[in-house]
Amino acid sequence: MGKVNPAGLADDLETSAVNYEDFFENAAVGLHVVDGDGLIVHANSAELSLLGYEPGDYIGHEIAGFYEEEAVIHDIMDRLKRGEKVHRYPARLKARDGSIKHVEVSSSGYFKDGQLVHTRCFTIDVTPLKTAERALGQQEARFNQILDALPVAIYTTDAKGKITYYNRAAAELAGREPKIGKDEWCVTFRLFTPDGEPLPHDQCPMAIALNENRPVRGVEAIAQRPDGSLFPFMPFPTPLLNEHGELIGAVNMLFDLTDRKRGEDAAQHLSAVVESSFDAIISKNLGGFIKTWNQGAERLFGYTAEEAVGKHITMLFPPEYRDEEAMIIERIRNGDRVESFETIRRRKDGTDIPVSLTISPVRDGAGRIVGASKIARDITSAKESEERIRMLMREVNHRVKNQYAVILSMIRETNKRSGSPDVFEKQVRERIMALSRSHDLLVSADWKGATVADLLLAQAKPFGREDAIGLHGPALVLTLNAVQYLGIAFHELCTNSAKYGVLSGRKGSITLNWKVTDEDGDRTFQLTWTEKDGPRVKAIAHDGFGTVVLNRVAPAALNGTGGVTYDADQVVWALQAPLSYVEAFQRGAA
Repeated sequence: MGKVNPAGLADDLETSAVNYEDFFENAAVGLHVVDGDGLIVHANSAELSLLGYEPGDYIGHEIAGFYEEEAVIHDIMDRLKRGEKVHRYPARLKARDGSIKHVEVSSSGYFKDGQLVHTRCFTIDVTPLKTAERALGQQEARFNQILDALPVAIYTTDAKGKITYYNRAAAELAGREPKIGKDEWCVTFRLFTPDGEPLPHDQCPMAIALNENRPVRGVEAIAQRPDGSLFPFMPFPTPLLNEHGELIGAVNMLFDLTDRKRGEDAAQHLSAVVESSFDAIISKNLGGFIKTWNQGAERLFGYTAEEAVGKHITMLFPPEYRDEEAMIIERIRNGDRVESFETIRRRKDGTDIPVSLTISPVRDGAGRIVGASKIARDITSAKESEERIRMLMREVNHRVKNQYAVILSMIRETNKRSGSPDVFEKQVRERIMALSRSHDLLVSADWKGATVADLLLAQAKPFGREDAIGLHGPALVLTLNAVQYLGIAFHELCTNSAKYGVLSGRKGSITLNWKVTDEDGDRTFQLTWTEKDGPRVKAIAHDGFGTVVLNRVAPAALNGTGGVTYDADQVVWALQAPLSYVEAFQRGAA
């Protein structure tokens, strides 16, 4: 045996210490060392990160202070002092942020002269597992609540076919309370085949699903309740397996076919109903009870067919309109057809809706009147359009009574060119606001007029690019009429520019030049809007409201002429009119 090299031994010990220290500090799980008195003497980064403490807030403190239940750490320490090993002991630790961490502790002790010197503890975070277990428990509870709330009959059995659970819908459908753990195969009282032959419970679809360990589909049966009533149904029995693929029971859903059978009987009523459309189509008997209900009715009123069929038609009537039903039924009994009857009905959510009703008698094969069919058409949009127009007219009357003729003309022209009530409302509102801005200038000047520059800046302000417009011309105060019509023209120019021109981006320029000329005593006001180097001009609509204003309305209102010209790089609007129609205060010769 060779001699031990002291230097080599020291190197090995130092390497081992370094490896141990590296293992301790960089382990993926929490590690800490506690001395015999319960003080933490060391903890690695994973332990500190798990609980969120800084070393000084954890190391040197009693381990018991970090346990949610002190009895747990006392039990762990007592076991270690007795020389026992602790393996995956469940505990809850207090994190620095106040949260609780679920952990499993594994530990062993180091003894010297029979006394516990310190413990070495591994702390495994199982908080996500506990959270998942809690979520699973909540999910199971919600699942049971969902099953109990479902309107479809559902029940389960064990592998031998004994009932283990049923929801309220199953009990109500069967007409009895099944006995858990005693009743077998099915919740119903008696069973029959579709042909009326008795069907023993141990031969029912649920028994087949369990005995053959397979779902059963596409079969029908008839069940009898204890009160003797019968109902057709379709079962959907499905085996339940555990994680090893072993049969542990089955679940069955019973789909009541009663309504479907009634639907087949109701075909004669549908033959007299007006051909299907997007409108609500409903049929009822002379007693007012709903017999059929289409998708349009579901969309319009919010009730499904299952909720509506069998209910009285007055479920759709607001209380103040229920007297209408007696009048309608009387006319139907007389064989009359009710056309375009406008009224109010109520949706499932409680909101009222304006409808136009067309109601026709329904006759049986012998020609006798047995009910009525209704087509209900939603006229909300038409009513809203009417209301919007009335509202806008009230606003017009309130804001600019003295400009009534102008606004009526604007509404009429906008209505011709707008595609929908929403577009109509938006365009009219914007143009009214443009008139209002001109009106405000007049009010602020005590109705003495406004300058060209002030008028243009007021109309350009809502578009946020007043600084992009260059103004060049004399200080000229406009007449009230000129303020009104030039204000509309400036609004249309700014609106078009904000959509398609310079005001829609950051390039190009706009200049507004105006001047007064004098030829042989005829003083003329000339104004030019020039918009160039902006987005490329493709075309200008010739029948748009703005074009009509610029080419006809504004020039004519000032007894002048004007129009829009354009090419690919610029748009120009030029106007000239007698100065007497434009300037409020006549000056000397220009």
